[in-house]
Amino acid sequence: MTHSIEGIFSSLIASVYWEYMAALSGLIYVVLAVLERRSCWYAGFVSTGMYAAMYWYDDVLVESILNIYYMLMAVIGWWVWRQGTKNSPLPIVSWSWQKHMCIIALTSISALMLGALSHALYDYITLSYFDSFTLCFAVVVTYLVVKKVLENWLYWVVINMAPMYVYFMNGYYPTLALALLFTLISCIGYKCWYESYELKQGKALAQL
Repeated sequence: MTHSIEGIFSSLIASVYWEYMAALSGLIYVVLAVLERRSCWYAGFVSTGMYAAMYWYDDVLVESILNIYYMLMAVIGWWVWRQGTKNSPLPIVSWSWQKHMCIIALTSISALMLGALSHALYDYITLSYFDSFTLCFAVVVTYLVVKKVLENWLYWVVINMAPMYVYFMNGYYPTLALALLFTLISCIGYKCWYESYELKQGKALAQL
């Protein structure tokens, strides 16, 4: 019975429809995030859970672990965004460019260290420097989304574009299309949050 259930589950994950559903859930998440809806975290949890299972099944372990982290942050994000209400969502904040430079520098150093560690432990970890940078920045920027930092959308533009080649080579065409769409939506998200920030805070962006 157990083997039968495992077989059915494996067949579902291997199906292209699984990826389509994960991609659709991801799209719903990012659109709701642009609109500052707390319900975005429900869709985000479902999408990342499906991607975590799919990547694990395909032995793309780094992406699987990253999506497990996204699942955890979806729960935290839902909790943090509860501070707002339907008519008055949690306010958007803008961080200074100096703070972002520190974030970029520290995250880059962490990525280089992770990449070096991967090369030193090649028999146990296979993680390129490219993967290290994508992983580290995705981890940090997801935190910025939870905190509703305006500039998170600018980071996502780069992060969404970075792994497109990997998606193409692995045949994840729906995910590739979604990454392209996410890049566009990230630009729209920045514009919408920019306008919302100025409207609700009544002040210009912090040293931007």
